[in-house]
Amino acid sequence: MTAIDRNYNGIGLFADPENGIFRVTVGDQTWKMTKQPYIVYADGGKTVFPAPRSVRALDSGTGCAIYAEYGFDTGITASTVVRFDSQTADITFELNVDGDSDGQIEAVCYPSPFEFGAAPGHGYTVLPRMQGTLYPAGEKIVTETGLIYERDGYMPVFGQVRDGTGYAAIFETPYDCKYAAEDDTVLPVWRTSLGRMRYPRVMRYRFRENCDYNVIAKCYRSYLTERGMLVTLKEKAQRNENVKRLIGCPVIHSGIAYHISPDSMFYDKDHPENNDGHTPFRERAEQLRELKRKGLDRAYTHFDGWGFHGYDNLHPSPFPPSREAGGAAGMAELSDTCAELGYIFGIHDQYRDYYYDNPDFSFDEALTYHDGSHPFHDVWNGGKHTFLCSELAPGYVRRNYNEFEKLGIRIDASYLDVFSVVELDECFSPYHRCTREKCAKNRRHCFEILTERGIIPSSEEAIDCVIPSIVLCHHAPFYTERLGEPSKASGIPIPFFSLVYHDCLIVPWIGLPGERGGWCIPENDSAYVYAILYGCPVYCPIDASEQDIKDVKLACGSAEKLAYTELLRHEFIDGDIRRQRTYFADDTVIEADLDKATFSVK
Repeated sequence: MTAIDRNYNGIGLFADPENGIFRVTVGDQTWKMTKQPYIVYADGGKTVFPAPRSVRALDSGTGCAIYAEYGFDTGITASTVVRFDSQTADITFELNVDGDSDGQIEAVCYPSPFEFGAAPGHGYTVLPRMQGTLYPAGEKIVTETGLIYERDGYMPVFGQVRDGTGYAAIFETPYDCKYAAEDDTVLPVWRTSLGRMRYPRVMRYRFRENCDYNVIAKCYRSYLTERGMLVTLKEKAQRNENVKRLIGCPVIHSGIAYHISPDSMFYDKDHPENNDGHTPFRERAEQLRELKRKGLDRAYTHFDGWGFHGYDNLHPSPFPPSREAGGAAGMAELSDTCAELGYIFGIHDQYRDYYYDNPDFSFDEALTYHDGSHPFHDVWNGGKHTFLCSELAPGYVRRNYNEFEKLGIRIDASYLDVFSVVELDECFSPYHRCTREKCAKNRRHCFEILTERGIIPSSEEAIDCVIPSIVLCHHAPFYTERLGEPSKASGIPIPFFSLVYHDCLIVPWIGLPGERGGWCIPENDSAYVYAILYGCPVYCPIDASEQDIKDVKLACGSAEKLAYTELLRHEFIDGDIRRQRTYFADDTVIEADLDKATFSVK
């Protein structure tokens, strides 16, 4: 038998690939893998890893490792390396698959999950579903897709805690992966890249004796920091001075024009008059002046539908600005009004949905599947569209913001829709082949083009592969049982994301005192209270009353003080999940009662 049995920094590892046994000892707890990894084929077949045909162990100056090679009847080979770092006590599981043909493999599940087996009240599972979800032991673990870099996985990390010990599982190669729940366990699943398992895949496990979801979050934050992947708001403000203007601002989200195409699923055949409408740029400017008169001294504005056909139309070529609403001159006047009032002028923009009727449309630029076909959608206002390959998006961003300059329209901030929420794309076109990893880089490139121009970049939610390049997201609330409908939370909501990224990204919440529920807000909860508890700003209605403005300024004033401050810890007071407390690095402590919708800031 070839195995390793070592203990570093109080963490013990026994690894025996020949018998498929891996054990980690933490304090008085043992975490075991006893199931075998497996390959899922595109035809639906499944093959469990056989006994390895060779195994060898190695000790080095930084720890130890054990190598194994596997052969499959399908001609595929797999090599694995389990490394145990003597300095950090991190354990990594590396997988390399060779010999697979295009489209042969659907996914590879490696390593096997650690057995959990915690009794109710003795542990929980932590998933990166949007802001964060905790599933107590004994409750069903719920996932939709499990995709990393989508709503099921804002961050490439999950974890489990049992009787005080636990682990953070970090996807070190996160672009082609997801996680899956099997009973009470969670396992990593590796997807192909452009049809094949092209490169080594690595999972990193950090075990801790005194562990909870805060520790799991901080394990991931330290992982990012050590690798230079954590970019704080302070650092973003040093590069783009306009970021400083955003700190403490409420968000005003409003629209200009809309046109619903007859090709759209939204088209109202019975009442065609409902398919078109607009509010003049000048009218929006006057509404902003009224907010200023009521006492709203600062704001970040976000205007949808400024383009020729309005919201979600003609992208990525929506020019000229809506003529009915006042055209380029009217849009410039609205921008100038924002400058006069001390407000930030921001717009909605889009470089993924690729509308058939946009003047530059060509299938040659569309995202292409393996079989040569293209995505098709008709759900949004603009009707029939496919996706623009992300390789080509930066060119359109550069062109469009040059066009704003030619038109004399100053853009302070821009929201590139869906880039920080939808799954990363891969494209098989021979003219612009693109992996998911390259897609993430392309999206960041688009944001960086804005930053270089002094424009504040933002997007929809918060997948963390683009967070170094954005400053604000539209929202990042909780996973609920039915997205978009009044419903209960899925599991127990926790600020898992904010424990990692609070001082790196501004996350506003949509709601005012007295309001309950909302998009991905549990139906009995107040988004305003969550904003206070997590140290975040809130939205301000464009028709806000003076009382609304006072409430907005209270939340945003607190958020301004905490914007550059790390969220250190979150806890349930006396074990009551409806009473919560947060601790920040500047010694601020905030308590909230979700049932009473009350809070205190110390």
